Amino acid sequence: MVIQDLKPCRGSGTYRIGDSDSLVVMENITTVPSGEVCLQEHGIIVVCMAGRAQLEYDGAVIQLQKNDFFLYMVHSVVCKMMVSSDFNCRMIWFNRSELWNINIYNVTSLADMSYLKLHPVVHLTGDQFLLCDTYFRLLCKRMKSSASALGPDIVRSLFGTLLLELASIMRCDTDAKIVNQPEEISSSLHKKRIIDNFMKLVEESDGRIRRVDEFASQLNITPKYLSTVLKEVLNRRPSTYIQLYTMKAIENRLRFTDMTMQEIANDLNFPNASFFGKYCKDHLGMTPLEYRIKYHNGR
Repeated sequence: MVIQDLKPCRGSGTYRIGDSDSLVVMENITTVPSGEVCLQEHGIIVVCMAGRAQLEYDGAVIQLQKNDFFLYMVHSVVCKMMVSSDFNCRMIWFNRSELWNINIYNVTSLADMSYLKLHPVVHLTGDQFLLCDTYFRLLCKRMKSSASALGPDIVRSLFGTLLLELASIMRCDTDAKIVNQPEEISSSLHKKRIIDNFMKLVEESDGRIRRVDEFASQLNITPKYLSTVLKEVLNRRPSTYIQLYTMKAIENRLRFTDMTMQEIANDLNFPNASFFGKYCKDHLGMTPLEYRIKYHNGR
C-alpha cells in the first residue's frame, strides 16, 4: 500500500499566513484520511473537541476522546484511522521553519517535543482546556487579519505561547506517568537521563558536531547503545536530531547574519565551502545562496 504524504487543506475553517502552508489552523474537522499517512514536512497538533477516534501511530494504538491533545510528529506513520459519528477536532499544522521563526527551541528543549513520542496523547483538564481554547481562538482571529501591521509576528507569538503551554502540561503528565510505573522507574529514568543529556549536547553543539560516536563518547556510552535507547524510546535515530539541529544552525546563519558561505562552513566545521554547499543542497533542496536570497531577514 502506498503511504500518502498529506498537505493541509484549504477552504472554510482553515486559516494561514498569506498563502503559505508553513502554519495552518483548521477547525471543525470531522473526517480522517484512509490508508497509511506519513507527513514529510509538517507536524500536527490535534485537539479532540467531541466524539472519539482510534488510530495506529508508528505501530502503537492511540485513542482520543474529548479534551485530548495529540502531537503527530513529522515522519511518523499513521494508519487504521477510525472516528465516531460525532467526532470533531481542531488541528494546527506547522513545519520546521515556523518553529525556527518563533525560536521555540531557545525556550524549551527539543526533548519536550520528543517525549510526546513516548506518550503522544495528553488529556487536558477543564482549566487547561479553557486556557488552550483561549489561545486557539485568538490565533484564529489574528490569522484572519494577519495582513495587518505585525500580524504574522503576533500570530507566531500566539502559536509559540500555545506550544509552551502544551509543553508545560506534557512535562507534568510525563513525570506523573513515570512515577506511576514503579517497576520500570529505574530503567525509565536511566534512559530518560541519556536522552536528556544527548539532546542537551546536540543543542549546545549548535551544528558543529555531526558524528554520533562523538556524542556517545561524551556520554560515556557506545554509539550502538545510544542508538538503541533512542530507537526504543523515541523510534528515532540519533542522526535525525543531529541533522535537525545542524539545519537550524545553518538556517539561522543564512537568514539572520551576513556571514559568507566560507565563514559559515568554517564556523560549523565543514571541510570546505563546496562540501557545505552540497550539504545544503541535499537537505534544503537549494544552494545556501538561493536559500539566503529567499529568506534573508524575511519570512
